[in-house]
Formats: sequence, structure tokens, C-alpha cells
Amino acid sequence: MTSVETISQTTQSIATLSLRSTEDTKPEQGKTYKYAQLLPHFSPAQYPPLTPFEHVDPGFRALKHADPRAFLANASSVVEMTPRLGTEVRGVSLTGLDSDGRDQLALEVARRGLMVFRNQGAFIDQGPEAYLEWGRHFGRLHVHPTSGHPKDYPEIHLVYRDANSSFNFEINDSITSTVWHSDVSYELQPPGLTTFFLLSQPTTGGDTLFTSQISTLKKLSPSFVAFLRTLSAVHSGVEQAQFSRSGKRGGIVRREPVEHVHPLVRRHPVTGEEALYVNRQFTRRIVGLKKEESETILKFLYDHVDKGGDLQARVKWEPGTVVLWDNRVTAHSAIVDYGESKERRHGARITPQAERPIPALEGLELPQL
Repeated sequence: MTSVETISQTTQSIATLSLRSTEDTKPEQGKTYKYAQLLPHFSPAQYPPLTPFEHVDPGFRALKHADPRAFLANASSVVEMTPRLGTEVRGVSLTGLDSDGRDQLALEVARRGLMVFRNQGAFIDQGPEAYLEWGRHFGRLHVHPTSGHPKDYPEIHLVYRDANSSFNFEINDSITSTVWHSDVSYELQPPGLTTFFLLSQPTTGGDTLFTSQISTLKKLSPSFVAFLRTLSAVHSGVEQAQFSRSGKRGGIVRREPVEHVHPLVRRHPVTGEEALYVNRQFTRRIVGLKKEESETILKFLYDHVDKGGDLQARVKWEPGTVVLWDNRVTAHSAIVDYGESKERRHGARITPQAERPIPALEGLELPQL
């Protein structure tokens, strides 16, 4: 059998598996569901590997503004959710932000890590074309290799669970649904500023946890941080792809999984802040260390993130909420505590990519795999 025939058969198998999986676990359609056009679709289309690109962070432009926080001038409420992480804003319409306002938003999210905007129904109801226009201001839009997306809009990543189905990357054989991660950190150029909102939500539950990876790093002793700055780690998308190939989530892998090496401690290009950059979901091993050494250090860091309640913020969703965070300096986890209610939780994420992670230690070499 030729390699072309093998690829063709593999593609057909994936498409067949996807159709069978989707038929078995169709999302609740509902004639009256307002956002039916944004339900998850699993196209069998295949995509080539992502190529490197030059990213210019819009926050740089805001640094030159006379008042980089001018976009908040007319807010009715600006409240810090915690001292270290998160700001909740009311009275500012994201749809009304011009280019300067979006640049200022990018800078403020970089500084605070997380921003929660309430009463943004107009933004959410704009639809997918407006979502794409919004996201492109902040970087090249990422197309997820395995997740569902609205039909014809692969750049919009969807999370979805209802009484009949789940199309999320959820591992059920665990005592907790909390899995701290930075989105698709296995990419060569992972996301920066990310926008997420719920189209439908349970009556209670389904909150999202965030933590500051700047603060988790600062909690460690200077000598240990100095050692961590010399290290790099492998981030892998293989397990996520295998999850889909097993018939879960929709059964589709549109782009072959990748692994890339990133620094354990990265520097934000605009603020200069250093942040821990490992996560339990995608980080697999530390380069150059023996297996036991790598596992011990990673377990310690994961536990440190898990236990850092004083470094975390919890977003409680309400209709019309839009959340933005900087994936370079935060980690987050969904909380799947609403399953028994059988209610729908349907969210959309707009995910611009950013620069390749910049090592905090100048001159650190990142090996190719």
C-alpha cells in the first residue's frame, strides 16, 4: 500500500468516526435556542502545520498613549477581584472600543492578567464575523486541531456540554475536574490575549478558576527561581489528539499534534514581568534532566499552582459576561460541577497567537525536538 493510499484511508476513517460519534452524541438543538448557529461542528477538513510569524503586541502601542487606561474612563465600576489578579468592569462596552481602546485593553490585561466585563450582550450577539474581526486586532487567530467550532468558522473554539453530550477535553477518571493549563501551550507560538464568553450557562456552577503565574513564581525562593530560569520543558499536544482519535470530543484531528520546547520561566514582551510557564495538562518533561528529577520538579510546581488559593481568582458567570486573560502570565481551569443539573454550558473562545515564549534568562537556548 502506498503512503498516499494510507493517508487517504486514515482520513476516511477519521471522517467516519466523527460522523458516528456526532450522531451518537448530538448536542441539544432546540428550535428556540438563540445560538443554534454556534453549536459545535466537526469538519473532517485537514490543515497543514502552523508556520511561524512575527507578532507585534498591541500593548506596545498603548505604552505610548498619554493615558493607557483611558478606555476605562466612563466605566461605572472598576473593581480589583484580588490584589494580584483580575479586574471586574461594568459600564464599558467592548463593542465601542476603537483601535486605541483595544490597544489599551491589551496592555491592561497584560498587567492585571485577567479582566471580566459584565453586561456585554451586544458584543456576544454580534456573531462570528465580528468575533474574528475583534480577535485579529490582537494577533493571528489560532485554529484548534481537535475542538468543535461553528460551521464555517474554524477560528472560533467552542466548549460544550449538555444533558446528552460533552465535546470538551475532559478526563472523567479523576477525583477532580480541576486541570490547570495555559491554552494550547504546545504550539510554537501559544496564545496571548484571549477572549471567552458563555452563550448558555447552568443556573449555578460552571465557574472558571484563574491563577497568576507571575505570583506563583514570586512565591518561590530566589535561588530556586534562578535554577528554574535555566530550564526548558517539552509541551505536547499528542495526548489531546489521542483523546479525539479515540472517538471522544467529536473524533476529529485536523492537524497533526506537535511538541515544542519552551522556557520554564518566560518574560512578557510588554510588561517585562517573569512568569512560571508549566501546566499539568500539556507540559511533559524538563529537558536535560533525568526522568525522576524532571517528575519531582514538575510535581512540586503543579502542586504549588494547585494550592495557591491566595494567588487565584474565581470568575462566576452571569449572562452577558466577557472574560479576557493573558495566557502568557496566567493559568486557568474550568469547574465541571454542574453535570447533575443536565443544563447546557456553551462557550466560545477567540484565541490570537502571540510570540514564541521569551526566556526570562537571556541567551537560554531552546532545543529543537
